[in-house]
Amino acid sequence: MDIHEFWKAVIRQDADAVREFFREDAYINWHCTNEHFNVEEFIVANCEYPGSWNGEVERVEKFGDLFITVTHVYPNDRSLSFHVTSFIRVIDGKITALDEYWADDGTAPDWRLDRHIGTAIK
Repeated sequence: MDIHEFWKAVIRQDADAVREFFREDAYINWHCTNEHFNVEEFIVANCEYPGSWNGEVERVEKFGDLFITVTHVYPNDRSLSFHVTSFIRVIDGKITALDEYWADDGTAPDWRLDRHIGTAIK
């Protein structure tokens, strides 16, 4: 399975392409919002989300049948920014389980800025 092609399909919100990456009985969990989806529900949640999106995979680790990805996702106008950490279990070239943790990008809280601790990553 080409993990970068999977993410391209997700970001393009291409329902037919996304569907091809999953086994029919796969499940998807979005832990930050306590949501559990089957494949068709995930496709609706992802592909009908408003706006046009872009992004890039920043990191991929593979351990046996598990891919771990960190992906930067943002709308084309860059009005928002998210990083998503995904744990993607693949069997026979198809996703069987996807557990994701979405985080809003932003500045550090004032209390840390006031203490002048840490520096920018980028």
